[in-house]
Amino acid sequence: MPFPLVLVPVALRVGAVASVGYSLKRALVGRSHAGRTDQRAEDALDNLDEGLGLHAPKDVPGQHNAALRMYRNIRFRGRTWELDAGAIVRLRLRKCL
Repeated sequence: MPFPLVLVPVALRVGAVASVGYSLKRALVGRSHAGRTDQRAEDALDNLDEGLGLHAPKDVPGQHNAALRMYRNIRFRGRTWELDAGAIVRLRLRKCL
C-alpha cells in the first residue's frame, strides 16, 4: 500500500517538533550540573511553618527574604498523595561601582 501523501505535512511537522525538542533537551543537559543535597538546607526546609512569610532584615539594606511551605494530602484515582513543598528565597539588590 503506498504512503498517503496527505500525511507528509503532518509527518514533517512532527519530525520538526521532535528534533527541536531533542535539541533543547541536549542543550539543557549540557548546561546543568549534578547538584548536591545539603542536610542543613533539608533541616531548614523541614522546620518551616506552613504558609508564606516575607520580611526585610533591618541589618542588611536592600535584602528581602521569603519562605513558603505547603503541606497537603491529595486524593487522586483512589490513591492518596502527600504534597510537601517548601522554598526559601533571598533577593538582594546592590549597586555595583
